[in-house]
Amino acid sequence: MSRAGLCSRRAVLGALSAIAAAPLVGAGAARAATGELIWSVWESNGDPSYVKAFEAAQGAAIRQAYMTGNDAQFAALRTGAAFDAVTPSLSEMTQYVRSGLIQPLDTGRIPGMARLYDVFAAMDVTRDAGGATYGVPYLWGANPITYRRDKFDAEPGYATLFDSRYKGQLSMRDYPLEAVAIAGIFVGVPRDQLFSMDAAQLAEARKALLAQKPLLRSYWQSIGDLTNQFATGEITAAFSWRVPYDALKDKLPMAMARPAEGLFGWCDCIALPADLDPARVGIAHAFIDYLLGPDYATPAAMDGNYATTTDVIRDALTPEHRADLFIDDLTYMKSFIWPSKPDNYAEWIKIWAEVKAS
Repeated sequence: MSRAGLCSRRAVLGALSAIAAAPLVGAGAARAATGELIWSVWESNGDPSYVKAFEAAQGAAIRQAYMTGNDAQFAALRTGAAFDAVTPSLSEMTQYVRSGLIQPLDTGRIPGMARLYDVFAAMDVTRDAGGATYGVPYLWGANPITYRRDKFDAEPGYATLFDSRYKGQLSMRDYPLEAVAIAGIFVGVPRDQLFSMDAAQLAEARKALLAQKPLLRSYWQSIGDLTNQFATGEITAAFSWRVPYDALKDKLPMAMARPAEGLFGWCDCIALPADLDPARVGIAHAFIDYLLGPDYATPAAMDGNYATTTDVIRDALTPEHRADLFIDDLTYMKSFIWPSKPDNYAEWIKIWAEVKAS
């Protein structure tokens, strides 16, 4: 993201966020007043300026409860937190749908869904086995390989992250869901099996990750730290978020690679708690529709460098901005890799712990 003062969409300001959210997450906490919606959301996605038009049109206040993580949001919802709308990541939607903690949506009240890009309209993880819709994707982006153009003769790919020629210049995110999947790509696991790897495939991915470790400068956790490593020349390529590119593109020859195998995408969905006050169901559906419309999409794109899941402002953006948001080539969008936590995710976590401890 590019908003000054926020180092990433995931780097919520820990202490401040805890203070902001604390009154809202406890079991038995008071629900919002009539005309007010409490929205559990990442700090960067829920910037108050992004929802001003909704508040003015509806005469309702949006009260943000800033998330510290998907697991924390799920746990808070399970213990009765006073949310009127929640923001599950796409990779977590199956868990939310199965939990019974969110309610099926009345899609007839969300006309903006008709303008969803095909890739988002077709995502089965937002629906149950009977076809009922429980969440709507509204904001998304790519996690690219960010790199220094002046240090590579050709655009890097996932294999670059395992290439001994770049020893000491590489970095990987400290996150098993993506790291193990990238290793799977490297060892030849078919794309449609990346998040359902069997024991043999996981063993090959583990070998690749063990061989990769000596080549890495770092496993990054803070996107600010990764950005600094690019700025100081410590690294030249990393599996990343777009933050280092946005922060440094005017100072260094930065670029974001589009690997042939597809970019890893992230996507946030909007969903409604199962116990939402019936009196607020209507305005909550109106809010979902707002997130799919131009009044949210415009500041999200222009200020935050985020793409929404509909095409409502695509034609109004410059070709350069469309390319920057990865919505210039809609056929390439269909090649995105959308992480989904596998049923055997405990094995992935175990592998990652072994690799880091090696």
